[in-house]
Amino acid sequence: MNRAPAARGGSTTLVLLRHGETALTPEKRISGSGGSDPALSETGLRQAEAAGRVLVTRGPVQAVVSSPLRRARQTAEVVARRLGLEVHIDGGLTEADFGAWEGLTFAEVRERHPVEMAAWLASAKAVPGRTGETFASVARRAALSRDRLLARYEGETVLVVSHVGVLRTLLRLALGAPPATLFRMELSAASLSAVSYSGDGAASVRLLNDTSHLTEPP
Repeated sequence: MNRAPAARGGSTTLVLLRHGETALTPEKRISGSGGSDPALSETGLRQAEAAGRVLVTRGPVQAVVSSPLRRARQTAEVVARRLGLEVHIDGGLTEADFGAWEGLTFAEVRERHPVEMAAWLASAKAVPGRTGETFASVARRAALSRDRLLARYEGETVLVVSHVGVLRTLLRLALGAPPATLFRMELSAASLSAVSYSGDGAASVRLLNDTSHLTEPP
């Protein structure tokens, strides 16, 4: 699963954009696919605009693909307008469901469910919040989405708008790194990362957690 299929038409690049902030983001509350599906905050909308501005200047993007969750779709729509593109939805890019942990902070989960949290941090097969989705499951569907994109947009650059869990997973797979790596990567709201896949299918991480556009003047 770690190795992507060969891109016969040359290098294909996935530019990975985490969605902008919601009201839950500054509070560091867990927000997956099983919660309230929050919208972008005013700060999040400004972050999406900033991402759109910088992507226009960094070279051509041929497609924009997004998670179906509202915060990702809103981010993608703002950027796509700047790029003059439509937004395509891929359900495989949806954030994990964190079950009963949805809406809690990590500190609250550690306090209330210390054994369950420790198991989740130790194994990609552990179920969060009793009914959530394992990171092993996230990895399987993220890899399928990646493979679909590489086949459909061979030799092109695709903007992928998704969530911290899915994007960390795509980066982990590109690096061929173990699941524990997921908790050692910082991906800020509206950050940009990028992975290029060569003609023989080898992946190269070209950018990680770039937030420089968020401090540039409009």
